[in-house]
Amino acid sequence: MTRLKVTQIRSKIGSKPEIRHTLRSLGLKRINDVVVKEDRPEIRGMVHAVRHLIQVEEVE
Repeated sequence: MTRLKVTQIRSKIGSKPEIRHTLRSLGLKRINDVVVKEDRPEIRGMVHAVRHLIQVEEVE
């Protein structure tokens, strides 16, 4: 199954609480944090909501 490598590249300072909670739900705490998640619709939705703060790569 495909997995997504998600890296936080921008700060969450000044963003709305919903955006901060979404980053926290993905497991991202600070800039340059990296998490690998299963490619599921729920994760894709969270990634789409914070796409301006993160970088996403597909990994096998």
